[in-house]
Amino acid sequence: MSQDSKPSKTPPGAVTEPSNFLRQIIDHDLASGAYQNRSNQDGEAIPSIITRFPPEPNGYLHIGHAKSICLNFGLAADYNQQAGGARCNMRLDDTNPVKEDVEYADSILDAVKWLGFDWGTHLYHASDYFDQLYEFAEILIQNGKAYVDSQSADDIHTNRGNFGQAGKNSPYRDRTPDENLALFREMRDGKYKDGEHVLRLKIDMAHPNIVMRDPVVYRIRHTDHHRTGSKWCIYPLYDFTHCISDALENVSHSICTLEFENNRPLYDWIVASLAELGVFKNPVPHQYEFARLNLTYTITSKRKLLQLVEEKHVEGWDDPRMPTIVGIRRRGYTPESIRLFCERIGVSKADSWIDMSTLDQALRDDLEAKAPRATAVLKPLKLVIENFDASASESCSAPRHPQHPEWGNRDFHFTRELWIEEDDFMKEPIKGFFRLYPPIGDQLGGRVRLRHGFVIECTGFEVDANGNVTQVNATHFPDSKSGTPGSNNYKVKGNIHWVSAAEAVPAQVRLYDHLFNDPHPDGGDKNFLEAINPNSKQTITAYLEPCMKEVKAGDRFQFERHGYFVADQNDSTPGKPVFNRTVGLKDSWK
Repeated sequence: MSQDSKPSKTPPGAVTEPSNFLRQIIDHDLASGAYQNRSNQDGEAIPSIITRFPPEPNGYLHIGHAKSICLNFGLAADYNQQAGGARCNMRLDDTNPVKEDVEYADSILDAVKWLGFDWGTHLYHASDYFDQLYEFAEILIQNGKAYVDSQSADDIHTNRGNFGQAGKNSPYRDRTPDENLALFREMRDGKYKDGEHVLRLKIDMAHPNIVMRDPVVYRIRHTDHHRTGSKWCIYPLYDFTHCISDALENVSHSICTLEFENNRPLYDWIVASLAELGVFKNPVPHQYEFARLNLTYTITSKRKLLQLVEEKHVEGWDDPRMPTIVGIRRRGYTPESIRLFCERIGVSKADSWIDMSTLDQALRDDLEAKAPRATAVLKPLKLVIENFDASASESCSAPRHPQHPEWGNRDFHFTRELWIEEDDFMKEPIKGFFRLYPPIGDQLGGRVRLRHGFVIECTGFEVDANGNVTQVNATHFPDSKSGTPGSNNYKVKGNIHWVSAAEAVPAQVRLYDHLFNDPHPDGGDKNFLEAINPNSKQTITAYLEPCMKEVKAGDRFQFERHGYFVADQNDSTPGKPVFNRTVGLKDSWK
């Protein structure tokens, strides 16, 4: 392996040079002294730098979220040893009870832990702040910064205008603070149906940024919340909740993806307004945006991932073809490989596409040194050694890992009947084919070494009624066994792998490929469903060497010559493993 491809020595989660623009921002803020000697509302000392990872529990996390997780927790790890320290809060922004679920919340926490990060005691929920959010809404109403609007949702949308036309003031915009407060309390008390009223901020209906045109911040939802039950029938919207939650948690740097850039003025307006009214003290949090992860042959839209699941284009959120954390985990990716990938792609302000091969190579670099080796024949073709006694066997062995002699050897037997790969035989060999082929005229049959075994020479083959090869025949050279002095007398160009038919372990193996044929399945006006790769999953029966019978679910191996495989965490049972191909030894897609 080249020096450039060696696994990173960077500590888990640490952010390296590609994230320089965010480091420059933080370094500048620290140098200014604004974040030194910080304390919370109770006067207790808090770290100078606090980031956070705040997903909504309305779906499973995907590879794009992994980038944000590594960034936020990684920056905290980088700055934790500096004066004032740092930490990353874990928060679930659970403001929409209609779409959220405990299943999603649990899966999010599990995914972050699996990636190798720990929030300690700093796990929060936006729903923890519902009482305070309501209180702050009343403060804004009392100070003329918010009002209850009784227009329909369609009228509100129409009257917001567009990029070329200013919005129109609501006919209810000039209600007095007392009228608004009374209505808002009646909304809270359940006196109105869903959609009858909303609470809006009073900003500017002619603002060039449409987000700032009196945004809705509270709506009526007569729906129980998975954490607060039936206590509330009004719920704050994300844009209102998110920035206030950051401020309540004393977040210094609110780092998010570029799609929230237009919302930054609203973020600033809300926290600044509450600071002016004495709710928060400076410095308040500030939002910074970075480019989201755009990965080829992948979609990361939660809505479309849900569609794939609900319409059964895949076999669930943890289908190994899915870009979800649970999916790539089941596929066999390691947390170390995901962190290495995120480190390599870096962080910038400019949108760009990352080729899937970059993720695959990070996994290869991680597993190369730590995945035990094993032999598997994926497309079995019977090989009969004609001059080897049917009742005999010869002990053979191979290292569990070529760079780890301390791991010992794996043992197996050479017998008369073996399984080899179908691709290792050709009836009429093409130029440069150095494996098995039958004698042709005066030319002898192909001669190869059976890896860790004997040198053999092809003598012929058998076919079925359709002309398909069903068996290859050969003779072996008894003095050619690998590791013995006689083996040096044989020079062959071909070296193929094999397993004994008598002791081979049959196993279901799933060969996964890209879920989509198109590198940009979600681009432009495309229907992403039309780009689904019909060959993204193939299930075969393979033959494995005997030591593979006792593998445990989650065990990873390099099947020599084929790639990296993992025993499926759901379907493998004792004595009957089911394997998923995680990635090939090289990128064969192109």
